[in-house]
Amino acid sequence: MAHYIDGPPMIDGPSVEPDREVWEGAAALATTALLNCLIREVARPEPGAGPRAYLLPATGRVLRVGGGRFPAWPELRTGRGWVPLTLDTLAALTAAELRAGTGVSNDALLTEILHSKDVTESLLAARRAATPPDDLYVRSEQALIAGHRYHPAPKARGGAGPAAWLRYAPEAHASFALPLFGVPAEALVEEGDVAALGRLGPPPADGLFLLPAHPWQVELLGGLRDGRLHELGTTAMTAVPTSSVRTVYLPEADLFCKFSLDVRITNDVRRLWLHDLRWLTVVADAVRAAFDDLPGPRPAVLSDRGYRSARLGLDGGEALAVIVRDGLREHLRPGLTALLTAGISEGFPGNPLDGLTGEQALSWWQGYLDHVVPPVLHAYLRHGVVLECHLQNVLIGVDAHGRPAQAIFRDHEGVKLVAERHPGLDASAPVVGAGYGWERLVYCLVTNNLLEIAGAIEERHPGLRAELWARARAVVLACAAEHGDPEELRVLLASAYVPAKTNLMLRWLNAGGGEMRSVPIDNPLRLFTP
Repeated sequence: MAHYIDGPPMIDGPSVEPDREVWEGAAALATTALLNCLIREVARPEPGAGPRAYLLPATGRVLRVGGGRFPAWPELRTGRGWVPLTLDTLAALTAAELRAGTGVSNDALLTEILHSKDVTESLLAARRAATPPDDLYVRSEQALIAGHRYHPAPKARGGAGPAAWLRYAPEAHASFALPLFGVPAEALVEEGDVAALGRLGPPPADGLFLLPAHPWQVELLGGLRDGRLHELGTTAMTAVPTSSVRTVYLPEADLFCKFSLDVRITNDVRRLWLHDLRWLTVVADAVRAAFDDLPGPRPAVLSDRGYRSARLGLDGGEALAVIVRDGLREHLRPGLTALLTAGISEGFPGNPLDGLTGEQALSWWQGYLDHVVPPVLHAYLRHGVVLECHLQNVLIGVDAHGRPAQAIFRDHEGVKLVAERHPGLDASAPVVGAGYGWERLVYCLVTNNLLEIAGAIEERHPGLRAELWARARAVVLACAAEHGDPEELRVLLASAYVPAKTNLMLRWLNAGGGEMRSVPIDNPLRLFTP
């Protein structure tokens, strides 16, 4: 049973009491997430114990798992045979292994794992009572009930109960108005093109600038009773939270707003930090320019055009910062529907992968590869731009038959620029060395995008794995020919491994979420080398 701080969630009426099915579903999702991390980052195969058995090297314990695409039903080898593990016992086993392997303790992560399970339980209960949106794009954004499949606490919401966050949760099909404030010039902080914010409400009084805020952040800040800010009510139009929780889409204005949110979600507290905001327009310009000379299908970019905020005390404007991001309609080609690729991987009613024959699934995959892979490689190889092209930052425009027809990239916060290609930027800019940048790109593109989409297809068509990756390899080979056979692509195609981010270890050691510590996993692009 979930532990509610403020009582069970309210969804437009009576309380929603999670039943056993909901409890079991939440525990299963949390178990799979923890197993994914443990198997990828810590364990190693133990062939003598049978298929899908793994040794935990620091403690010498042996696990085995069942399940299909994702591991499930863990068991521990004991003197009495194989004993099933609950989420609690698996978490304790994981903690013992990590303590023995690192010499570090972290009880806070164990609490976070169980909190994430409780959040999932509340979300599953809420979804039963909520009505899914008619808009297919919004449905894909709000499909991620499991969250990041390779994070130990993918649904943690800062430890608070559902009364604090449920009405803002995309997974519960939430929508809400945005509070509006008038900011005097002396408290205003802004950069770039933020004119679109003027569409969110009537013009404020002379000398004031309109500033929307996320209602959850307003609550976290104690209601914003700062005498310099003028309360102007709320937006008449509705905001829909996207998969990232803190970014909302306003369909009527066709505008995205990304807010600071002082809550840890996965690896980071989701505040918009000034050291990133000051480079926002520089990165946006670099990303837009990265596709100007692309010879193949042109992707769209939802640019982060600028930000606005108000200074609160000495925070410099971080707490109330909002990034203005392009909407969909000005970039999406006529007749196409944008879908979040993470939603396609996870599944939702209307998923274009559902109901396809094997041949149709291969054709869909080919279209996906053709629209997503070449632009990402081109941006790096020609312009030194490292796109953070993981599943939550890539949309795919599909036609009336669900076939991929356009890639759309978003969210410049995680974009890096290769220092050697951008020598005019100082050390405070988001610049990285070429080696680190390439490792990060391969992780985002291959491990955290293509592997998951291919996995969703293979789940539906188990015999397609070899052909899926043969086609992916062919697309990379074509890109190599287009770019003069660069060493990076030759090494990628020949390497036995690709990097996978160690989210469990990063959280255990309390490392920064932006740090890229990886472990090697099998490279699917090499498996089918002639």
